[in-house]
Amino acid sequence: VIAVASGKGGVGKSSVTVNLAMALARMGRKVGLLDADIYGHSIPDLLGIPDAKPTVLNDMIMPVPVTITATDGVEAQVRVISMGMLKERRDQVIAWRGPILDRALTQLLTDVFWGDLDYFLIDLPPGTGDVAMSVGQKLPGSEMIVVTTPQSSVAEVSERAGTMASMLKQDVIGVVENMSWLETCCPHCGQ
Repeated sequence: VIAVASGKGGVGKSSVTVNLAMALARMGRKVGLLDADIYGHSIPDLLGIPDAKPTVLNDMIMPVPVTITATDGVEAQVRVISMGMLKERRDQVIAWRGPILDRALTQLLTDVFWGDLDYFLIDLPPGTGDVAMSVGQKLPGSEMIVVTTPQSSVAEVSERAGTMASMLKQDVIGVVENMSWLETCCPHCGQ
């Protein structure tokens, strides 16, 4: 179980999560992907399935199987669930406080039939709020990857996500510095 976290939004956390899921699937691993960013879910859009809906079977939600064929012809499949798939309409707003968020996360973990997985990736919302804390508590032994960008203000806030992980007894197994090429490609960065 690997949670992908960041201190701030817009650092590419969801893109890193999707790419990691697809890379693991291409290696022949069975991968589940939970979009736990309840308010800002973006995984269905990133996977090109914005209108996908899961199937309910015997009171269990079946994750949406997403098969993608890479340019080399290799197919990879990931089992995906997102709050965006469970809303009646795409433009529907979710405005829930902490206790309801916790119940929604619990349902996404327990009412979804994930099956036998090698990797279970969780795309967390940015920051160190309720969902990130609940994942650490509900899935002891889970690990974390922190996504950041090179800007010192972003890196500092992302470090807090890693600190929170250690407080919850999660190992930080890696840090991805996304968009670092911006710092080297533009001679006028900082202006």
